[in-house]
Amino acid sequence: MWKRDESVKPATPSVVPPAAAPAAPVSAAAASSESRGQVGIGRDNVNIGKSVVIKGELSGSEDLTIEGHVEGRIDLKDNVLTIGANGKIKAEVFAKAVVVLGEVSGNVTASEKVDIRDNGSVDGDIASPRVAIAEGAHFRGSVDMQRSGAAKPAAQVSAPKPASPPQGGQPQPQPGQQGQRVGA
Repeated sequence: MWKRDESVKPATPSVVPPAAAPAAPVSAAAASSESRGQVGIGRDNVNIGKSVVIKGELSGSEDLTIEGHVEGRIDLKDNVLTIGANGKIKAEVFAKAVVVLGEVSGNVTASEKVDIRDNGSVDGDIASPRVAIAEGAHFRGSVDMQRSGAAKPAAQVSAPKPASPPQGGQPQPQPGQQGQRVGA
């Protein structure tokens, strides 16, 4: 997981204008959450700007919007990943839900839904119980829509093959079939 280097200080002393600075000291965690784009009490959301390039593994426990470039692996299993219109991803993606407005090259696995919007592009395989591809979107790959953790329905379970006739050529009646056997 990427973490900002605390030893490097920005050129400006504070993101908040001096008139709006709080009277009490701000904890490092609070300052860090402000700089990551978290807002209020609701669901956390982090933005990666279009000038940011990340190579390696990206993981977290917040919703994420990517407008920049990411190469490697993205792991947000319990959160929503949005690839913005400027986003270019070359990675294996694992998330709860994935919304694609930009470009993704790599396999996408989502536990709830993958949504490729118009002008969005995915070159890779998709595994998700729900998939939506808008008119004008680009997709090249395969789709696996099996429900995660669900057993196969009885109709898909392979039935035993009927017994082949013995070498003598006489077919044997199957259980439940009506018929008489002639000869002894």
